Amino acid sequence: MVLQGKSAVITGSGRGIGRGIALALAEKGCNVAINFVRNRADAEQTAAEVAAFGVKTAVIKANIGKEEEIIRLVHEAAALLGGLDIFVGNAASGVLKPVTQIDVKAWDWTLNINARSILIGAQTAIPYMVRQGWGRIITITSIGSRRVFPEYSVVGVSKAAIETVTRYLAVELAPLGIIANCISPGVVITGALDFFKRREDMVAHAEQHTPAGRLVTPEDVGAVAAWLCSDQAAMIVGQTIELDGGYSLVMNG
Repeated sequence: MVLQGKSAVITGSGRGIGRGIALALAEKGCNVAINFVRNRADAEQTAAEVAAFGVKTAVIKANIGKEEEIIRLVHEAAALLGGLDIFVGNAASGVLKPVTQIDVKAWDWTLNINARSILIGAQTAIPYMVRQGWGRIITITSIGSRRVFPEYSVVGVSKAAIETVTRYLAVELAPLGIIANCISPGVVITGALDFFKRREDMVAHAEQHTPAGRLVTPEDVGAVAAWLCSDQAAMIVGQTIELDGGYSLVMNG
């Protein structure tokens, strides 16, 4: 129970990777606020599984693409859980089109949800962490931040922004005992993949070319996130952790 008594808020945590992180933190003794925007049933189910570990939980609806909503989410989570020590920026959305077809609306939608929410959420959470002299910020990105994939254009830009803002947060906050890091999973089978036209090809290629012999799961991501939140990982600062079974090393195969 290395996170006993700590409290976390995780954006987009009703299902998928966010759910995996929520359960991993709860297993380590952390109280967890579950965030959703549309599917309350999944969020309530995840919260019930979190509560089974004997920790406090809360379910909070908030559209993190809106500045006032991400601010409210963080403050409400802190109020309901009795403080806030960990902020996890996991929620993601975006418009899947070639970069030459991206308009201002698509750009703003994608960047606001994926990247701006992390900046504002972290800024709102930091004062709570400073009071304790301890805090963790975990963000989720993808290999699309550095490699080019069909129609991933503006989403890839948002992922690159996530990695960059995480590095800047890490350097500024480490002297205060607040550690920020980023996790870059490989192909993880979640509902998010359903929005990709090439879903089946993507999964098949990853299954064939992942040296570890299997795809990454939400539970894998959760385990790494929980470890990064522990004091054992305190000297890992501002890094993007590749969690893909080696796929990114040979993905052009």
